[in-house]
Amino acid sequence: MGDIIFAYPYVLWGLLLIPTLVVWYIYQNKKQLADIRFVHTKYYSATIKSFRQHLIHLPIILRMVTLALLITTMARPQTKSVLSQTSLEGVEIMIALDISGSMLAEDFQPNRMEAAKLTAIDFVSSRPDDRIGVTVFSGQSFTLSPLTTDHALVKELISQATTGMVADGTAIGDGLATAVNRLRESTALSRVVVLLTDGINNTGVIDPLTAAEIAAMYGVRVYTIGVGSSGPVPYPFQTPFGVQYQDVEIPVDEELLQEIAAMTGGRYFWAEDKQTLESIYEEIDQLERSIIDIQEFTRVKDEYIILVLLALFFLGVESFLRYTWLRTVP
Repeated sequence: MGDIIFAYPYVLWGLLLIPTLVVWYIYQNKKQLADIRFVHTKYYSATIKSFRQHLIHLPIILRMVTLALLITTMARPQTKSVLSQTSLEGVEIMIALDISGSMLAEDFQPNRMEAAKLTAIDFVSSRPDDRIGVTVFSGQSFTLSPLTTDHALVKELISQATTGMVADGTAIGDGLATAVNRLRESTALSRVVVLLTDGINNTGVIDPLTAAEIAAMYGVRVYTIGVGSSGPVPYPFQTPFGVQYQDVEIPVDEELLQEIAAMTGGRYFWAEDKQTLESIYEEIDQLERSIIDIQEFTRVKDEYIILVLLALFFLGVESFLRYTWLRTVP
């Protein structure tokens, strides 16, 4: 037996008519009562009501029940049966974001840092069922957000990330190792790191390839993203006369990023502008899409027939009593 629903629930407001009719019946019944005066109450108290007199109001009760059944029938009661089965393969993702000073280069709009943050936020929004965390790295690395399903918090923390939070530099190995450490004890079937950088590893305690070996050992797949345009790019420098721009070369160690991805079963991507970066995140989103197997069966069955039959039965009984045994003379 499924849940009871009504196709036209607003019709049920008609049930409010019943108490109004009952009040009107009581009022009319009192007006029609004969006014008999007795010299002494002993003559009245000695009268005993017959069984028929006790049932004199039964017809109106049956009529109100019939009306209630008809109004409910008009609301079209139905039973709704739903069988649903869902299986979800969990995916846990750590985003390792480079926040070194070179991310202020303005070959992206408004700069690499802001473009990377916005696309990362969009990526988090596209995966509502996954636990996602964020690590940032420059000369050092630290966890900005542990794995969580509180995506509003993750997106807020990403938006607040900025260069200068730690000593400058590009410690790719430390950034990757910190992200892998957050996934080390995960029981998810699929564990992923999305590592974004625009430079060459030049500092840090852990070698990037050693961090990649650790990731492979724990079954963590790493997608690496190198960002930046080819050739010199505009970079802001603070001077006594304000911000001045110079075109500088910011090389990316593509070979290293490709090797990290290959060692862990991931892929390497190159983003030359914000649009390309967005498409890369969309591709990763599809590659690591959760496997959802949903079977849903819904059956709606009308249940008004029994109400109609009951209404006809009570109407018949009421008519029979009114015009036979409980008939009254006006």
